[in-house]
Amino acid sequence: MDGTILVADDDRTIRTVLTQALTRAGCKVHATSSLVTLMRWVEEGKGDLVISDVVMPDGNGLEQLPKIADARPGLPVIVISAQNTIMTAIQAAEADAYDYLPKPFDLPDLMKRAGRALEVKRRVAPKREVVEEDDAGDLPLVGRTAAMQSLYRLVARVMNTALPVLIVGESGTGKSLIGRAIHDFSDRRSLPFVTVTSAELDSIEGPSTVLARAKGGSILFDEVGDLDDQAQARIVRMLDSLGENAPRIMATSQANLNGLMEQGAFREDLFYRLGGVTVSVPSLRERVDDIPLLADHFLARAERDGAPLRRLGGAALDLVRAYSWPGNVRQLENAVRRLVFTAAEEDISRSEVEMVLGNQPAMETLRSGGEGEKLSASVAKHLQRYFDLHGGVLPPPGLYNRILKEVEAPLIEIALDATGGNQAKCADLLGINRNTLRKKITDLDIRVTRRRKLM
Repeated sequence: MDGTILVADDDRTIRTVLTQALTRAGCKVHATSSLVTLMRWVEEGKGDLVISDVVMPDGNGLEQLPKIADARPGLPVIVISAQNTIMTAIQAAEADAYDYLPKPFDLPDLMKRAGRALEVKRRVAPKREVVEEDDAGDLPLVGRTAAMQSLYRLVARVMNTALPVLIVGESGTGKSLIGRAIHDFSDRRSLPFVTVTSAELDSIEGPSTVLARAKGGSILFDEVGDLDDQAQARIVRMLDSLGENAPRIMATSQANLNGLMEQGAFREDLFYRLGGVTVSVPSLRERVDDIPLLADHFLARAERDGAPLRRLGGAALDLVRAYSWPGNVRQLENAVRRLVFTAAEEDISRSEVEMVLGNQPAMETLRSGGEGEKLSASVAKHLQRYFDLHGGVLPPPGLYNRILKEVEAPLIEIALDATGGNQAKCADLLGINRNTLRKKITDLDIRVTRRRKLM
């Protein structure tokens, strides 16, 4: 590696580590803790690459990127930051940074990126409007884990391309929010963003109506795995008819589309039309270290909205981290909101968390374990997974009744459906007393609809 690198960071340790590593690699290094000094070096023509922190004592590193581009067109800048949110990655891309890395960074990875930056001559990109930091407050896409940082970088890379984007992940992970972020921080931000559900594709005119609403902006097909064959065919025909000024196409799915294709439930031609770039949104249990950050985010948001100040104590936070969160970020947000209003003191206690989590689902949605597998074996697998996800910490008390409730409710619902809502026949089918059935319907909040059943 050959070249002169300008390093700007207010952390002396980071300056020392980078100076030593880059010098050993054959580079000349100028390091400073001041953006003023960095800009002086840039304006004097020094440096072939800039590595800069964001938050500095005398300013914001991201705000210097347009000035660096004006003074030295083509000079690559690698942004490093401890502000590990999607907004930082997006702002870095918007300001035409060569690359972005969160702190703490992997030194060998940074060295590889620096080497590529020195080798590649940067094209002069057109100036773009830099998104203000204030816009970050309403985006609940928060996380410092490696999984989320990879997601942020991918979003920043694809947001201004024309490629279709397929966003996959479990329910409650924020798939639609990712789609909205891609639109809101892209060149199409001033154009409409249209979310399409299955109901809007029921008629032949549905796709043309959607296109008219989008006006060249972005279209997000929500949960495409749930669409029937007719709706899928209409989307294929719509995509094949797109011409100039076509909208950006995105889709979300919590279903395994490959599995649906194998079953003949999802069109292969639609899959390949939607899958230009696949963005996988990690589940909350895949980024446990983000849970405290997310909880603080939701507590702060509640306080801004007028709720009382609340904090999660150490024991309470341990329990929140240990929970499996099958409903992901959406479930965590709802639980925190309940805790804000049910906690007696400013510091939320472990027992108060136990009380709220005691009413939360204990299992993820059961999925088929393969043909011929008994129900007991499938349930056993999910229960073992539930215990494993708690990382050696016991689940909240009341597990027995929670498990029975989750198995009992769908059993009664399916039995009622099979008997056309006739409670006498349903009770006989289940082998329980009719009064017992009525009580369970009330306790489990099951909706009963009477209808004729042709069977």
